[in-house]
Amino acid sequence: MSASKVYFADMHIGSHDNLLKKLERLMKAAGFESIDFTDRFVAVKMHFGEPGNLAYLRPQYARVVCDYVKRLGGRPFLTDCNTLYVGRRKNALEHLESAYQNGFNPFQTGVQTIIADGLKGTDDLAVPVEGGEYVKEAKIGRALMDADIVISLTHFKGHEMAGFGGALKNLGMGGGSRAGKMEMHNAGKPYVKQDLCVGCGMCARECAHGAPIVKNGKCTIDESRCVGCGRCIGVCPKDAIATHNDEANDIMNCKIAEYTKAVVQNRPAFHISLVIDVSPFCDCHSGNDIAIVPDVGMFASFDPVALDVACADAVNAQPPIAGSLLASAAAHENAPCCHDHFAAVSPDTNWKSAIEHGVKIGLGQTEYELVQVK
Repeated sequence: MSASKVYFADMHIGSHDNLLKKLERLMKAAGFESIDFTDRFVAVKMHFGEPGNLAYLRPQYARVVCDYVKRLGGRPFLTDCNTLYVGRRKNALEHLESAYQNGFNPFQTGVQTIIADGLKGTDDLAVPVEGGEYVKEAKIGRALMDADIVISLTHFKGHEMAGFGGALKNLGMGGGSRAGKMEMHNAGKPYVKQDLCVGCGMCARECAHGAPIVKNGKCTIDESRCVGCGRCIGVCPKDAIATHNDEANDIMNCKIAEYTKAVVQNRPAFHISLVIDVSPFCDCHSGNDIAIVPDVGMFASFDPVALDVACADAVNAQPPIAGSLLASAAAHENAPCCHDHFAAVSPDTNWKSAIEHGVKIGLGQTEYELVQVK
């Protein structure tokens, strides 16, 4: 099997050029126009950023992708799924407000923004995973699965659990509904935070298995009845129902790869990653630290695994930025000597587990040929 082609453009421009034009040239060189977009719904999956965080991708990049799709006859929309944790993106109303605040609105991007798993994060589809080892049916946001074509537009950065957030993280964890995210994070069942529970019974009314039991003004979950669907998490008005987050990071990464497979299998998919503002942790936080390495550039490929490997290699080839968490970690006497910047910042992670599992299930390959675009 020949190596997958990954296309790369640096962040330098000439006097009559700009980075948005360069992104479009990158997409064209990578074969974007080989996809038949005519009259097809196109989901552009990205992260809109938690308000307060300033490392997320600028909406102008999304506009370039969506305008290109429209010129080719497609019907694009921006999308993401609700978050599992408490924040400003846990339901569609707050999620849309956050997206609009950060510039992902029709006036800026030229397209609609749709929260793929619905108002409370419970609108999903059970998608069989071809070759799935940990997940037989992935719970993917319905609007994302309803699209004819998927484009991932990813801000490549570090991540405190996955090692880094690349195309697989954007599509896999990001494409999962709230129940899907619970499945990736959790090996067991949700539980009730008793100090937050008000005994309203909404979880009991939502559950099809009678697992939540309201007694003496508080709810508990009967694990013998609970199937782990996570729908109670979405309907709880007080965020009193949570997961244990007890799944090992390596297994979580394998599940992310399988969820990614569910999103992209059996339909055209194209992947773009921007290795800029490489923050040490996820854009899900309401703040961001300074970047750990200098800006590298823009990458594109039809192979999400090869793309993630190319981006990781590019980051690991960069020197740490002075004063960053990476520089502090590298200066520590017990710092890893493996030249893995992600392991240095988050030593309990292993990003390679997602890559290796992605190869195993046929999602992509690690071998890549880097093609530079001017």
